[in-house]
Amino acid sequence: MAFVYPGATLTPSKRELMDRWLPSRPWFDGNPDRKPVGSFRFDDPDGEVGLEGFMLGAEGLPTYLLPLTYRAAPLEDAEEHLVGQSEHSVLGPRWIYDGCADPVFVSELARAVLTGGTGVDHEYDVGNGIESQPTSAQVRGSGSAGSVPELDTVGCHDEGPLTIVNAGPLEVVLARIVGTYVEAAETLTITWKGGTDVVVAGVRPG
Repeated sequence: MAFVYPGATLTPSKRELMDRWLPSRPWFDGNPDRKPVGSFRFDDPDGEVGLEGFMLGAEGLPTYLLPLTYRAAPLEDAEEHLVGQSEHSVLGPRWIYDGCADPVFVSELARAVLTGGTGVDHEYDVGNGIESQPTSAQVRGSGSAGSVPELDTVGCHDEGPLTIVNAGPLEVVLARIVGTYVEAAETLTITWKGGTDVVVAGVRPG
């Protein structure tokens, strides 16, 4: 489950950080009108890193996919992939990274793709117990493997509207512009209010 703190604030907000970071991306078209239209979550098995993927869209514009990770301390050797720093009113300082450069996000994405896994629900503390709610976007992998390789380090670069992640034995491909063709035998599809079973990522041998 992805634990959410009702009423907590993040300063600056996720939206503000995205708006500042997107103009630095080669696949950004310069239009500032996009906003989050859906999101999904993965779980960090160690419970340390928040993992969230956002669909950013607006009427008449292509939809972007932006995965983010939330950390309590800087990720080593990842300064160029830092989306920004923020203050969570409950958890304290957060370092927020492009998920394509974070080995925890890449590992969980690869796990979902190769094993046929899905994202996780939001989990809220409502005072008298825990309440689960589905995320506004749902993801599912196409594979059926029983296990996946360990991915400790990753390196990523953009190739047009795709981001290619070198993760040792695996290569992960993520479509920044949703609808871009992803060449891979095993893939991740997403369903949200703006689309159904759209392939947004894939995994192939490294």
